[in-house]
This record gives sequence, C-alpha cells and structure tokens, in this order.
Amino acid sequence: MTESWVNSAERIGADLHLELSGPGGRRATLTRALREAVRSGRLAPGTRLPPYRSLAADLGVARNTVADAYAELVAEGWLTARQGSGTRVAMGVPPTPFGQSGRAEPPRHAVRTPVKPVKAPPRARGPRHDLRQGAPDASAFPRAAWSACYRRALQQAPSEAFGPGDPAGRRELREALAAYLARARGVRTEPDRIVICSGFAHALRLLFGQGAGGVLRGPLGVEAYGLDFHRGLLVTAGVRTVPLPLDEHGARVDVLGRQRAVLLTPAHQFPTGGPLHPERRAAVIGWARARGAVVLEDDYDGEFRYDRKPVGALQGLDPERVIHLGSVSKSLSPALRLGWMVLPERYVGPVLAAKGEREAWASVLDQLALAEFIVSGSHDRHVRRMRQRYRHRRDRLVAALAAHAPQIEVTGIAAGLHAVLRLPPGTERSTLKAAAWQGVALDGLAAFRHPEAETTAGDGLVVGYATAAEHAYGAALEALCGVLPPG
Repeated sequence: MTESWVNSAERIGADLHLELSGPGGRRATLTRALREAVRSGRLAPGTRLPPYRSLAADLGVARNTVADAYAELVAEGWLTARQGSGTRVAMGVPPTPFGQSGRAEPPRHAVRTPVKPVKAPPRARGPRHDLRQGAPDASAFPRAAWSACYRRALQQAPSEAFGPGDPAGRRELREALAAYLARARGVRTEPDRIVICSGFAHALRLLFGQGAGGVLRGPLGVEAYGLDFHRGLLVTAGVRTVPLPLDEHGARVDVLGRQRAVLLTPAHQFPTGGPLHPERRAAVIGWARARGAVVLEDDYDGEFRYDRKPVGALQGLDPERVIHLGSVSKSLSPALRLGWMVLPERYVGPVLAAKGEREAWASVLDQLALAEFIVSGSHDRHVRRMRQRYRHRRDRLVAALAAHAPQIEVTGIAAGLHAVLRLPPGTERSTLKAAAWQGVALDGLAAFRHPEAETTAGDGLVVGYATAAEHAYGAALEALCGVLPPG
C-alpha cells in the first residue's frame, strides 16, 4: 500500500514546508527550494533536516532525489552532514534580511566563518533591592513536585479533558478544593458550589460584570485600605465603593448601612495587617442576614499565619451569606492564574452564565495538575515549607529594625508576605524618595488608601519580605534600614 503523508509524519521526521515549483526536474527544484529556505532564514543555522525517507514521502519524490539534493548542498556549503548527527543547516550561513532580494550564491567558508552575534537590545534595569509587596519567592516554586504532578495528571486525564473546558472548572479540582478548604480553612461547601477562575481579579469581573448585568451590584462596602487595582476594576464595572474605617480590630463593620455587599480580608487585612475581630466577624454575618446582603471574603494570606494557627474562614459561619474567594497567587505562583469562588447556592447559576459556555481563562491542564498537587499532599508540604521560610524572613526584618532602626515600629500580626512599618508623621514621601535613590523598591501606605476614606492610618511603608532572593535579602534589609528616618 502506498504510504500516505499522515502515516509518514506519524512515524519519522519533522515537518518541512517546501514549494517545488519552477523550471527543471525534481532534483533541481528541490535543491533550489532548500537553498532558498536557508538563504531567506526560514531554516536557521543548526536546524536538523528530515531524513531522506521522511522528506521523500512528504514531497512524493524518490529518496535518491532527496539524497542527491542534500549532497549537492553539502558540497556547496549550505548544509553539513555528519554520522549520527544527520543533515543540518551549516552554522555560518547568513540569511538575507527579510524584504531584500539577492542571488542565491553558495556561502564562502560557510563552516569556518562564524556569524557575528547580534546584541540584544538593552533591558531596563530594575531596582537593586526589591521589597515590594504582593509576590511570593519566585525561586521557591516547587518545580520538581509540580512537574511530577503535571505528568501524573496528564497520564490519568480522560480524553474528554482535552476538549472544551467546563466553565465551572474540572471536577477533579473542585473535589480536591472542597476537601482541602474544609480541612485547612474551615470552609463548608461541596464541589458543585465551587467555580474555578483565573484569580481574584477575574472573580470580581465575573461577580460585578459591566453595569447592571452583573451577578452583584453596588454600593459595595470595602476596607479603607486595599489594592487600587481592585478598586479600579469595580469603578470600571460601574460599582460605587464605600470605604469602611479601620482600627486595631479590623474593618468597622458597624458602619455598614444600605450596601448590598461588603468586601473584606478577614484573615489578614491588606495592607494594614490585622485580622477581623471575632465580634465583628459575627456582626457582619448578622448584618448580611438582616439586609439580605452578601459578604465577599478575600482569603488573603489565609495559609500564612506564624504566631498561631490560622483563624478559620468567615464562610464557615454562614455559607449562604459569604462568597469565599481564593487563589494560588501567594501560596504557589501568580503565573499559574488559578483561583476559585465558593458560592452560596443561589449564585452558582448566575456566575456560570456570566462566565459563558466554555472555559476561556483557566488552563484545564493546570487545573488537573493542581488537583493532583493537592490530593498528593504536595501542596501541604509546600505551604508548610514556605510558612517556615516567610516567618524566618519576617523575623530577620524585625531583628534588623530592632538593631539598626529601633525607632520604627512593625505593626500587624505575624502573618502573610508583608509587614507595615510605622513612620513619623510627614516622612512617608521623603522616605520613599530616599529609598528610590538608593535602589530600594518599596510601597508607601498612602498608595493603598481609598480616595474617599475620611481617616488615614498614618505614614508607613508596606515592606514585602518574600520577593527578594534569599541571597540578596540581607543586603536589602541593610539598604532599607539605611533610608529610614531617624527617631
């Protein structure tokens, strides 16, 4: 039976697109097409060409035709042929720049004369010391464990997993999350109430949509300090946000009134660093029940409490009044783009309708890998390891300040990936300028204040102690202490 192109491609060789046209026989047109592919740069120096048999089957020509064409181009210096290495494009063949014409002359001393390397454009230099908040230690990503889980997930995945994705997310991940969140965070749910998304920002877009078409509507109560990026998303969606004052017990939920929902970070308020007091946790649930409202719980830093066992999720107090939002951006990496919403039953359908008929955001393969990562115990081991590392980082920060800048107070609980340093009144802006001058990247507390907040938390710095590489952390702390204002 005659070999088909499909059968040939399945067995051997890489695909190589060549147009056999123009005057002359098969050998001449093939030689000319190969020479032009090299000269134009389509075949880069060092590229391995398909074996005679594979290319002959693909092009529908005799094997001897391919062998003769290869031999001619080797003799001319366009190609090289070595035992065990196959036939490759010669390393010294400079391509003709795109858009320019030129004669296809054989290269002179093609193998002996190296092409002069082209310098890459200069990259923008970053800060010498990065102490900004919001990012985990990128070097600590568990590559080996994640790779192993990814391979197992691929091997075990049913064929239908490689089709269009379910907007609710893979069942394997939702089941793994339901068990994990119940065990580790005290969340009360089941897989059918979990919807996978690509992170917290995506969850906000799904919940509030655009204009009156969202699942939820404003006005929305928010903490007086938070990420400006999230407030921007809400403004774009036409949602009015009402800031709630903060004190040492967290958000002042007693001032909630006619808002339809409230967004809180009860485990570890971002960025000021305190948990929501137990009485206020109960009070906000009471408010939601009385008003028919809903609480959005951003479980920020829920896994990373260092002085005691983390407080359970607010959702556990009333699963029908709290939407629990989480992601792997801090526990694993923001590069994974995976998050989840644990929803009251009445919101599951509307959220799925807002998401659409097919998964368009979160990679199905990453979902399967995360499910395996959780079920295998790799996630727990990684979180425990990172909890120890980040606690050590925070302890080093506190010790450095005690030794070199005792006038500076560290506030908030021992948790998360950042700490707030209180500064003398009126010194935040000048400290940030001094830090930038010394190459230290920092965030000021004022950058997180809601523009309509009536009171301020004072001057301060939000110091991320997870971002800097381990070998550079000591130097970063030394530079930080050097720019802090005197007492």
